[in-house]
Amino acid sequence: MRLLHTMLRVGDLEKSLAFYTDILGMNLLRKNDYPEGKFTLAFVGYGSEEDTAVLELTHNWETQDYTHGNAFGHIAIGVDDVYDACNKIKAAGGKVVREAGPMQHSTTILAFVEDPDGYKIELLMNNRSR
Repeated sequence: MRLLHTMLRVGDLEKSLAFYTDILGMNLLRKNDYPEGKFTLAFVGYGSEEDTAVLELTHNWETQDYTHGNAFGHIAIGVDDVYDACNKIKAAGGKVVREAGPMQHSTTILAFVEDPDGYKIELLMNNRSR
């Protein structure tokens, strides 16, 4: 068994695709419209679906926003330099909601950014230890 994908419901697919591809550097792997169901699925990631877990962005055409609830936490992405990644994300128009720095009670360097729908993405140093 292996993890295939995580699905996020998004209100504006084009804004979300721009965030994940232009700001976070993911690739659009595939995108399909389902007119009879009035939804679109777009898969983004850093590698192929055969080799890595990816994100499925689901856009229901008649829904602009969602209530997140309190069960979902965040998505984590490994980066070579959290400080540099935050600077690049801000320069590209992304929103950093927790600046890069050590995690409380730890030496792990992390930061949090937010996508257009308010989902949190944790940035962690690739060589982190937990």
